[in-house]
Amino acid sequence: MRVEWKNDEQQPISLKKLVTEHGVSHRMYQTLKENAASFQIQGQSIPANREIEPQEVVTVTFPPEAADPQVTVSHEPIDILYEDDNWLVINKPAGLTTVPGPTNSTDTLVNRIKGHLIDEKAIDLRPHIITRLDRFTSGVVLVAKNRLANSYANQQLANKTIDKRYLAIVKGQVADEHGIIDLPIGRVDDHFYREVTEQGKSSKTEYWVKKRLQNATVVEVKLHTGRTHQIRVHFTHQGKPLLGDELYHGPMNFGIERQALHAESLKFVDPFQKQTLEFQAPIPADMQTVMEEGK
Repeated sequence: MRVEWKNDEQQPISLKKLVTEHGVSHRMYQTLKENAASFQIQGQSIPANREIEPQEVVTVTFPPEAADPQVTVSHEPIDILYEDDNWLVINKPAGLTTVPGPTNSTDTLVNRIKGHLIDEKAIDLRPHIITRLDRFTSGVVLVAKNRLANSYANQQLANKTIDKRYLAIVKGQVADEHGIIDLPIGRVDDHFYREVTEQGKSSKTEYWVKKRLQNATVVEVKLHTGRTHQIRVHFTHQGKPLLGDELYHGPMNFGIERQALHAESLKFVDPFQKQTLEFQAPIPADMQTVMEEGK
């Protein structure tokens, strides 16, 4: 990957300052320094300690990311909502694990993305999952296709400027049209599930009622923190577990066999195009059926 950055200041600045102002982390800068051809001006390599004069343009070349040999290639299909040289936005189906693990190492979303990148003869073959979803949660997943995109996205995650909205169907009637659940979440002993506990980490969930069903409520949810199972834990604590959520004792008699949770939309600023990108994943059939039947 190759980019060009200009010193727009009125005085000389260090090369390190120029690249870090464009999102290059200290660790990535150290990696770039190891290759003599990483930094060039007018086709000539320059040392990493060189000062950059006003209006000078530096070409920065990032080394390609080789495929992880431990990740098996899968050529099963993926539902691509958007793709360019830097980003891949996917509509993940419920039931597909996002990253390889002990129970599934051969056909996860990452395995399928690796197969897709190989098929399109990409140079960078190590996808970076930015917005990971639980296995049985469907919807939008953002993937960075190279080191620089990953750095940009992680900065936005840290600054909480990536706007991701979920659609959930919870048991019973939610009283308020809009609310915020601000309660700490932590692990229960060595169990997989989580719960609200004073010893947990700060967790904040905002929601809006979108539709009221006979025995359930459809809510739009925005996470202000990113704890494991946060939406599921917070609504369970309120006495409103998600439909189909067996782990958190959600009702199983609504015809949906997984937690009724869908990452419906995603919005973030693309620094490469200098514009806001926004994506929406269609509501999956199982949740759509529940909403239409109005149980």
